[in-house]
Amino acid sequence: MKHFISVDDVTNIDTLADRALAYKAGPFADLALGAGKRIGMLFLNPSLRTRISTQIAAQNLGMEAIVFNIDKEGWALEFEEGTLMNGTTVEHVKDAAPVLGQYFEILCIRTFPSLQNRDADYAEKIINQFIKYTGVPVVSMESATLHPLQSLADIITIKETFKAEYRPKVVLSWAPHIKPIPHCVANSFAQWINAWGKADFVITHPDGYALAEQFTRGAVITNNQEEALKDADYVYIKNWSSYLDYGKILTPNPSWMLTNGKLKHTNQAKIMHCLPVRRNVELSDEVLDNKNSLVTQLAGNRVWAAQAVLSEILHTGLEHA
Repeated sequence: MKHFISVDDVTNIDTLADRALAYKAGPFADLALGAGKRIGMLFLNPSLRTRISTQIAAQNLGMEAIVFNIDKEGWALEFEEGTLMNGTTVEHVKDAAPVLGQYFEILCIRTFPSLQNRDADYAEKIINQFIKYTGVPVVSMESATLHPLQSLADIITIKETFKAEYRPKVVLSWAPHIKPIPHCVANSFAQWINAWGKADFVITHPDGYALAEQFTRGAVITNNQEEALKDADYVYIKNWSSYLDYGKILTPNPSWMLTNGKLKHTNQAKIMHCLPVRRNVELSDEVLDNKNSLVTQLAGNRVWAAQAVLSEILHTGLEHA
């Protein structure tokens, strides 16, 4: 694995997830693997689980993790090629990135979409510029369109909690929110579940909230939440803003909040959410605090997802960077 930006960078999802579960059973099995090596963690927007879980994962492999919040501690970066830098940006990525490549063996980056210009966001300019100029493996800690570390943790959580012989029914359900939310988690979850190919996958959302087809192709898609939830084994709750009317909240749709009443026709579905969650907006307290909620377990698995990815890069990616 040279970089980790999407599911397309993964040769075998099950193998990577199994490695993560092995680390969960023995966190320090490869403590010497990253000894004497550093990862840089660059944040262009805030983080809680992603930052801490990736730091712990690196330390479990013997690596030193250095965190840098560009939005608070660094120069404003420029990403446009050939631009006249006489405005607010101070340093171009083509100057900053190669220096960071000298400091770190692996560079992890977390960015965020503008939700203003769909073409610009979906071009993934920021993370692609770092890949172009840094010269070392790049790991996405969330980009403008995807959140692959979260999605790997999602797969890990399903694998360790589903013991039946049949294919689970997994439902991604849109939820209300008070502000426009990016598509990253929803896009990524759809991309990974489809690529995994070991679940019957349904996406449900109100009219006007269809995700980009490049990520949802292969899923059953319906605007009928009740129909989608029937016989579900897992329900992943997430808000996202409109893709077609980009970055907009079309209608509040409070009736889409998940409650115990809506779950009565599921197969005692396990509940998943990436956190942070707006209680009693996206999910009711009764659902979040129920024994079928996997929210805390899923967040814990973020460590093992990151550790598996860093391990894979240490084993193979550094040879090709």
